Amino acid sequence: MNREPPPPGPVLIYDRISANKRTTWLMMTIFVALLTGLVGVIVLAMGGDIGIVGVVGIGLIVYALVSYWISTNVVLSISGAHEVTKEEEWEFVRRVENLSIGAGLPMPKTWVLEDSAPNAFATGRDPNHAHVVVTRGLLDKLEPIELEGVLAHELSHIGNYDIRVMTVATVLVGLVALVSDLFLRYTMFGSGHRKSSRDKGGNGGMILLVIAIAGAILAPIVAQALRMAISRRREYLADASGALLCRHPEALARALEKISNDHEPLEAANKATAHLYISNPLREHQSFLNNLFSTHPPIEERIRLLRSM
Repeated sequence: MNREPPPPGPVLIYDRISANKRTTWLMMTIFVALLTGLVGVIVLAMGGDIGIVGVVGIGLIVYALVSYWISTNVVLSISGAHEVTKEEEWEFVRRVENLSIGAGLPMPKTWVLEDSAPNAFATGRDPNHAHVVVTRGLLDKLEPIELEGVLAHELSHIGNYDIRVMTVATVLVGLVALVSDLFLRYTMFGSGHRKSSRDKGGNGGMILLVIAIAGAILAPIVAQALRMAISRRREYLADASGALLCRHPEALARALEKISNDHEPLEAANKATAHLYISNPLREHQSFLNNLFSTHPPIEERIRLLRSM
């Protein structure tokens, strides 16, 4: 007896989730390789000075750990949101609770940002230390099923560990920028040591120094572009996972339409936190450079993909 093939919808969604995960981790590998290569070239250009490398290495590790652990508190403080309970925001908190149970996730802390522009984001180190933030405008302007679609998207960021991936990516960008800045300052003010390093290596040492300087200038730009590419991938992934969780991709598509068509500015938005929101709160005109460094994929494409599920 011939079996009918399974419906294609869920298979396509799972395939998309798997592809996004593979691409994201490939980008993260490139990220780490970029940082490692930059440090290696700089160490060689400096003549392998172990003392300086050791001090810088310890400083970078401390910087990375501190940045990772305090990032959530910094984000919440910058946003200006306040924590709410089920008694204060029953509809919002109840839906987060129900979706968390459906996704098998711990209940995140719930926050409201008192701003009339509709938007939302999730943050935290991992699912056990997660937070979901929505604006007052989102609660007021969306239908209940559309709100559920947005919350499913944000909980998918938590369940897919996007909140950790983006925190690590942000820390890595900071490390690349810090290493580049320290080396460029060293080449400007450490002339005595720089001369001895060149003398040791002759023309080879000079070429290596030029490569290191070029890398120090270009690496932060490449790192930032990679972080934005990872962010865009994670948005597609959260859309697909959120559609599975709420079982209503059209609701999320309608919510994205309403959010993107609302022209009220989000007062708390800035470039440091823009990548967290479900829709880019910083309105930017379309161009090659803006698309390359954009935190979000085109909203029209996200809506089209949701409606194709």
